[in-house]
Amino acid sequence: MESKISSKDQKLAALLWSIALPGFAQLLHRNYIKGILFIGLEIMINVMGNFNTIIVLSFNGYIQEAINETNYLWLMFYPCLYFYAMWDAYRDAGGGKEPFAFLPLVFSAYFVTIGLIFSPSFTIFGYLLGPMWLPIAFLPIGLLIGSIIRWILLKSYATNETNNL
Repeated sequence: MESKISSKDQKLAALLWSIALPGFAQLLHRNYIKGILFIGLEIMINVMGNFNTIIVLSFNGYIQEAINETNYLWLMFYPCLYFYAMWDAYRDAGGGKEPFAFLPLVFSAYFVTIGLIFSPSFTIFGYLLGPMWLPIAFLPIGLLIGSIIRWILLKSYATNETNNL
């Protein structure tokens, strides 16, 4: 029982540290080169994309100003880096051994990027959500679609293996 709790705790800690800042979990796992690389890339993309300014403006309801401050060409790298760092941290903590376990995070990165691309013009119920809130709104869609595709692939592979016996 203790080892299962410890293993789950390590996976959760890795995910939460990676959510706090990509690269922190890698440092926790003593993968210093990877951790420093992720942190460096995160800071570079954050600064070049004006992400902290976007966060502050968005939290204060200044959506158009956040859109104006966004460097989309840089910020579009952020979702892939962010979700890959989470996946890498989770895998290093012993998770992700199940087939296609990565798919929900891959599709999350994809849909968050799509949300970012359409954030200057896409409205929900007439409200412009901007470059922070719209990508976050697209996150559950990515998780859901990635989970559904994973489920379909697992069923398909199970059916093929049953038919091959």
